[in-house]
Amino acid sequence: MIDDIDRQILTILQENARTPSAEVARRIGMAASAIHERIRKLEERGIIEGYTAKLNAKALERGLVAFVFVRAEEPLCSLETGERLAAIPEVQEVHHVAGEDCYLVKVRVADTEALQELLRTRFGSVESVKSTRTTIVLGTVKETSAFPVPAGAEAMPEEAVHG
Repeated sequence: MIDDIDRQILTILQENARTPSAEVARRIGMAASAIHERIRKLEERGIIEGYTAKLNAKALERGLVAFVFVRAEEPLCSLETGERLAAIPEVQEVHHVAGEDCYLVKVRVADTEALQELLRTRFGSVESVKSTRTTIVLGTVKETSAFPVPAGAEAMPEEAVHG
């Protein structure tokens, strides 16, 4: 189970993963050693999966975001196409979806020419891809991987998380 203290820790770390344990402890009103131990246990249980740096995509010439709906010809419940798409460096997310399409893929590239090349050569080289429909993002109002941690959330067993 996740208690209120763990929830507060997770909320603070989602805001800034580089927040030192001492600062987390100060904000929560606990000893830094206790917070450090709780964070270690959250990592061991797989609740905290890792830490990342948020990069400025425009500064790194990756300012164009597009969502690509992919229809694939593959056996039901097969994720082979999704795994092949996930291996493409410009792909940020691959979601297996219900409906007419099989996957919703988020990509980030430099410009429309790079997007065209990505779809033609990289997506086109995946034999099971039957068709794609692409939506180009004109502007982003909100983009985050953070989410509210529900009170009383129960951690999933490790085997359920990683299948």
